[in-house]
Amino acid sequence: MNLSLRLTSLAWFVLLSMSGCASYRIGNQTLYAPDVQTVYVPMIESTSFRRDLGERLTEAVAKEIELKTPFKVVGTPDADSVLSARLVSDTKRVTIENQYDDPRALEIAMAVEITWLNRRRAPIRLPTTLALPPELLPVNNVSTLIPEAGQSVATSQQQAIERLAQQIVSTMEEPW
Repeated sequence: MNLSLRLTSLAWFVLLSMSGCASYRIGNQTLYAPDVQTVYVPMIESTSFRRDLGERLTEAVAKEIELKTPFKVVGTPDADSVLSARLVSDTKRVTIENQYDDPRALEIAMAVEITWLNRRRAPIRLPTTLALPPELLPVNNVSTLIPEAGQSVATSQQQAIERLAQQIVSTMEEPW
């Protein structure tokens, strides 16, 4: 009788302790919204005169979402959420030049405004530490171009695009 009483109380203890942890999530699932499984990423609008920046950024963002998050990128606006973006700034400026005014180091900067909406087209909460409207978050990145080291404008742009995609996807994380 004593053994069955111990087993019963142990079973109740395990059951009650596990029911308290029922709402906890573990792993990288805790970083992302639990009610979102799919994300639609429409083509990123670009106000730049440089070709294909919006397309390249869209591809980089989709790859980054698939790689780093539990979300699935889908090709239909019927997804659980829509991550839209607009490339608002794309600049290239000389940071170092030689005595003959030849550029030796250039800086490529890009800025993007992103909006992440849920299925009801309401903004999914972004980090509130920024003094910005929660539905609109600007993200920017800078890449350095050094032609003498063998870099080209295309490789520097791609580096900036990949870093920008990483920053965009990191904004999809839940605030702590």
